[in-house]
Amino acid sequence: MNAGDATIRAAFAGTLGSFALDVAFDVPMRGVTALFGPSGCGKTTILRCMAGLQRLSGRLAVGAEVLQDDGAGIFRKPHARRIGYVFQEASLFPHLSVRGNLLYGARRVRSGDATRALDFAEVVALLGIDTLLDRAPAVLSGGERQRVAVGRALLSQPRLLLLDEPLSALDSQTKEEILPYFEALHESLSIPILYVSHDLAEVERLADTLVLLDRGRVAASGPLGTMETDPELPLLRAADAAVTMEGTIAGFDAAYELTTLSVAGGTLVVPGRQGGAGSRRRLRIRASDVSFTRSRAVDTTILNCLAARIVSVSRQNGSDAQMNIVACLGEDGEGARIVGRVTRKSQEALALVPGAAVFVQIKSVALIASGAGRRPAVVRKP
Repeated sequence: MNAGDATIRAAFAGTLGSFALDVAFDVPMRGVTALFGPSGCGKTTILRCMAGLQRLSGRLAVGAEVLQDDGAGIFRKPHARRIGYVFQEASLFPHLSVRGNLLYGARRVRSGDATRALDFAEVVALLGIDTLLDRAPAVLSGGERQRVAVGRALLSQPRLLLLDEPLSALDSQTKEEILPYFEALHESLSIPILYVSHDLAEVERLADTLVLLDRGRVAASGPLGTMETDPELPLLRAADAAVTMEGTIAGFDAAYELTTLSVAGGTLVVPGRQGGAGSRRRLRIRASDVSFTRSRAVDTTILNCLAARIVSVSRQNGSDAQMNIVACLGEDGEGARIVGRVTRKSQEALALVPGAAVFVQIKSVALIASGAGRRPAVVRKP
């Protein structure tokens, strides 16, 4: 398989009423890619074009397979694309039970289409819907309906799964109930997922890659951690700016009930037992919880103090009062990126400039993806 085979390449352009779309992006055929931006920026239109439900001029290739290429006269109908689509509303068939809705997805797979990647029992277990099989959609909660809709899409054996703001119609409590199942999809499936959202918290929890949209255009795209720390993008300038990074549990200190996680460029300590050794966790670190020193601090309650090198310094929204400092963990500056927000006075006093060797102090770490089926936990001041 060459590099092109591991990439989803999409480009669409056209006008729908007064709205003009002109986008092009390449994203990996693995993990979760989030299409993120304000309402009306074109997120849903892009998904509909990818599914073949909306036709605008352009090109779409999923790996080596071309599904649309206007220049070559190629346009596959929706049923021939093997793309699963879950809408904002679950849209289950009201006359069928949960089992019937799921089996409808399985019946759509034609013989010879592909080797089945998931069977009925696997999907039911993955989404925790075994107790719902004989129920009618009308008696399900919003979160249950969405899980069934995802299961129906998966049983059609898609090469690509599109999730169009699947949580937007749910209240905050129901979102918290369903998000662990979406995390399980991320951890368990090899199927690439494109996830549309205007909720940054969902993106931070689920996405690996981010396509940032603005008024029908692609503002930027790339790995989530890179996008969060780009001084030219609005994510870094947001009031609640943060970075996400992946960590692996390296050990547990039973005497003090502290878990150690390895991240690129160092280790972090958080309170409590957070899982078994080798388990992966997603971390969120707010810019407001990060400070910098030029020498390693002593006599401090903050245990997380990591060597790093500064890679960029920029004003916060053009203000002269605050600065955004982006650094890479590790003495060589080759680790994960982190961001801290400090006053310009502190930045100048400590000569916090690109290339400077510093120590990063982290006051709190949030575990925002605590593993399949578990609630996220926030841990303070380790």
